[in-house]
Amino acid sequence: MRRALAGIALAVTSMVALSFLIPLALLVREQARDRVTTAAEQRASALSPVLALTTRRADVQQAVAELGSSDQLVVRLPDGGFVGTPHASEDALDRAVRGRETLAVDTADGWVYLQPVVLRGDRVAVVEAYVPAADLTRGVAASWGVMALLALGLVGGSVLVADRLGAHVVRSSRGLKRASLALGSGNLDVRVEPDGPPELQEAGVAFNTMADRVVDLLAVERELVADLSHRLRTPLTALYLEADRMGATPSARRVTEAAGQLESELDSIIAAARTPLAAVRHGGAGPAKPCDVAEVVAMRLDFWSVLAAQQGRPYERSLTPRPAPVAFPEDDLAAVVDALIGNVFRHTPQGTAFAVRVERAERHVFLTVDDAGPGVADPEAALTRGVSVGGSTGLGLDIVARAARAADGELTITRGPLGGARVRVSFVLAGASGAGGGVR
Repeated sequence: MRRALAGIALAVTSMVALSFLIPLALLVREQARDRVTTAAEQRASALSPVLALTTRRADVQQAVAELGSSDQLVVRLPDGGFVGTPHASEDALDRAVRGRETLAVDTADGWVYLQPVVLRGDRVAVVEAYVPAADLTRGVAASWGVMALLALGLVGGSVLVADRLGAHVVRSSRGLKRASLALGSGNLDVRVEPDGPPELQEAGVAFNTMADRVVDLLAVERELVADLSHRLRTPLTALYLEADRMGATPSARRVTEAAGQLESELDSIIAAARTPLAAVRHGGAGPAKPCDVAEVVAMRLDFWSVLAAQQGRPYERSLTPRPAPVAFPEDDLAAVVDALIGNVFRHTPQGTAFAVRVERAERHVFLTVDDAGPGVADPEAALTRGVSVGGSTGLGLDIVARAARAADGELTITRGPLGGARVRVSFVLAGASGAGGGVR
């Protein structure tokens, strides 16, 4: 912007300066010429009374010398003789004598003024005033130089002023840009000091208002999440009572374990929602503790195997024996596994087979879930948050995708070898890169 403003000031000021300088330069040149030619005409006119009184060569020479212009005044006497060296052509002199008219003639080396003087006896003398070419433009170059310096000073001054004004505007806009980037990266404390032109000041005030509103909305949202999570404790209590009523049976034990896990998850949600915004603004509690993907998958498969047995779902597991640590919270990784396996149970008929694999490569760990169901007709829509392709909430695969991105990985959905969907999630091995932690 500074360069653009300086360029505009340079162009405008240059055009204005040229529009005045060109006519002024021509006027200066004409005035210089008029000044010397007028002086020459006056000298010629001053010699006319002398010729009216006498045409003797000695007297005329003395008069020319007294005028101080013996090299620029020439007299053609009535007898054809000359006092001085003429510069005008013979044709011009003859024309002045015969036509008795005043002439101004440009020559190769200057300018000549011819003034005829009619004497007694119808005789004609001609006074020639000569101005060298150097005198016609004397002082013009210096005047043009002064005008050029003034024009350069004017243009330079305007560009400097425009640059200072542009720097002020750019500084304000850059401050607003930095604050916007900081707010977008999660620094909710950033504010700007309104500065610069009125429009940028208004933009700064609007930015501060927006930032305050964002903080307020986040606080309200977090409280709403905490309140909604707390309201789920009532049906949890009913589950506990129902499990007690069932007695010491395997079904009651499974219901109690599931309710306990759900209560633990709710406690985590409430604690996270009630975390002060200041901690969230500055990155939370720090990097996540690494966990082993194979271990977490094995633990969650043990949980889902009971339901798979009840529904007659055959499944395969293939877990790498090598350590597969990722810089990702264990609870979040367990939520990813549950989301992938839960999708198989929700979107395929009972009895549908599935397979879970964990493979380690040089820098990545791959978690793959295959099923023998109908597959995913539109993978892109399935990854769109809130859009369901099977009657669900449309959040499960989005949670998995965001978890993969948080760990510098990715999520892909293709057709698997079992005939149904293949969902593959990659995670960067802990220490292989700056993998993030946690679902954000």
